[in-house]
Amino acid sequence: MHESPEVRPSINLDRWMQSPGGHHALAWQQQQMDRLVADIFGFHAVQLGMRELAALRHNRMPHRWFVRDVDDSPEEPPAAAGPAALVCEFTDLPLAAQSLDLVVLPHTLEVASDPYACLREADRVLVAGGQVVISGFNALSLWGARQAMARLGGERYLPQSGEFISPRRVRDWLRLLSFEVTAGAYGCWRPPLQTQQWLDRWRFMDKAGERWWPMLGGMYVLVATKRVRSMRLVGKAWQPGAAKAHVGRPVVHRRAARQRRETGDPV
Repeated sequence: MHESPEVRPSINLDRWMQSPGGHHALAWQQQQMDRLVADIFGFHAVQLGMRELAALRHNRMPHRWFVRDVDDSPEEPPAAAGPAALVCEFTDLPLAAQSLDLVVLPHTLEVASDPYACLREADRVLVAGGQVVISGFNALSLWGARQAMARLGGERYLPQSGEFISPRRVRDWLRLLSFEVTAGAYGCWRPPLQTQQWLDRWRFMDKAGERWWPMLGGMYVLVATKRVRSMRLVGKAWQPGAAKAHVGRPVVHRRAARQRRETGDPV
């Protein structure tokens, strides 16, 4: 009788954020969000998912909402993130087109059933000139390498649910949707360790990584602005009235005309 393969318990994003590595990643994201959204102005801002992160606490827009996915547990988000005003699918927001000035997607694309559809929905609800802030795990890092090796056996370090999308792929999607990436950052260069003590011992990796291998950080954040292409009229311009045709007239040289008058020749 064949033994069934061992089934390892899945690690979701909420549970991983309670681990030492999750605390490290959450602190870095909170620092980046506080810095990036403080100078984004407008009237309406929305954060899609990740109640542990108060992404809009330093934003000064008068109307800010936290949106929880229908599959999330019904726990309340932290007070700093604002009340959970909406519970819906991230790929089908009950919001009017071009009604938001800022959309924050912290790990949202990684846990969405259709990440590109989620990004396209953010594009739909953003006004022209509105901005989107995206954060996620970087597959090209020590954390991503540890996650890839776990597929061959062993314990995973990062949440195993969802798809890790590279920053380059996110940039390509943004370009297809006519977004312009205006800012970005990488962080969390410490090795994928399980205890806070060992993470603290490798603290020097953050300064070294930021200087020598910035694109290999375990986390990334991108800021992009929605651009709208201007229209150009093609064809003849409309004229209020028909232009009159010019009648050509022969030009007689003055000297030749004077000679005819002197000799009496007919003109």
